[in-house]
Amino acid sequence: MTDSETPTGDTLTLRIHHRNASHPLTLPTTSTLTDLTELISSTLQIPPTHQKLLISPSPGMLKHPFPPTPLQDLLPLTSPKFKLTLLGTPPRDIESLNTHGTELKARAEARDRAHRLYAAKPTPSSTSSNVSKIHTLSNSANGSGSYTFHRCVPLPHLPNPSKSLTFLERLRDDPGIKSAMQKHKFSVPLLTEMDPAEHTTSESRTLGLNRNKGEVIELRLRTDAYDGYRDYRTIRKTLCHELAHCVFSEHDRDFWDLTSQIEKEVERGDWTKSGRTVGEQDFYNPGDWEGVREHGLVVDEKGWTGGQFVLGGGGGSGGGRGESRREVLAKAAEERMKRAREREGEGRS
Repeated sequence: MTDSETPTGDTLTLRIHHRNASHPLTLPTTSTLTDLTELISSTLQIPPTHQKLLISPSPGMLKHPFPPTPLQDLLPLTSPKFKLTLLGTPPRDIESLNTHGTELKARAEARDRAHRLYAAKPTPSSTSSNVSKIHTLSNSANGSGSYTFHRCVPLPHLPNPSKSLTFLERLRDDPGIKSAMQKHKFSVPLLTEMDPAEHTTSESRTLGLNRNKGEVIELRLRTDAYDGYRDYRTIRKTLCHELAHCVFSEHDRDFWDLTSQIEKEVERGDWTKSGRTVGEQDFYNPGDWEGVREHGLVVDEKGWTGGQFVLGGGGGSGGGRGESRREVLAKAAEERMKRAREREGEGRS
């Protein structure tokens, strides 16, 4: 079956293929190519200037302006391979595409402006003499790529270390974290996770540690039972706290001012959130950490120096407040046994 019907009387019916649809058009047998394009314009709302006609097997592609050639002379109406295809887009579709493209461009420009406006800015603490005390892989490194966490290592003896690695890498690649580390020139050799069992007592749970002013930063990623992961934004907030210990060890006013600055820089430097906080509120609240301590959570015991750190190992020494790792583990085991005995006694009573 061809795309034309045998002329009956004074009319000719043609099938126009457009966008996977077939449209029958009927016009007088004396019509010209110009008449056909005007009928297409009134039927499919595509003006002749937007039309291209592909006529198969010949004469092929025709464009505007179309000559007033009689259709009976131009089209191979009797050919079994005859096909008439229209290429063209209605003006309303073109306008919709242009509007969508303009909106996308405006949103991209707004993100760029927000990033430039709210990205982290250098603070006095990042340019002071304290910076020389920060542990870096190379104090002479000038490239911005050196201000990062150079290794992300999960604890191999805990379940599903690959998921922890993904979590650590997400923190490392967080746009806000990257922006703040570059502004303060923080270069940390190792970011790793903390074993909850080694830093949990009956009184408190430690959320993070900064060893030797940025040599190693540990974060409590998992729940105490290892069966899940803590909220990402809460862990990122703890990371801001630990980064501040790269400059100040004690929890004094200078430390809290720097923590506040880093947290706001991280939030504003996160261009994926358009550089703004909900309601324009500051990300940092000094009372937040007091509430954490009341619920038995301790961000850390302050940045400390000395001791040895063995990733995932049970031996070696280290720890805060002068305790060795072995002493910390023994205390945690003792507390667990104590709680187990108390539960057993309650069960008998």
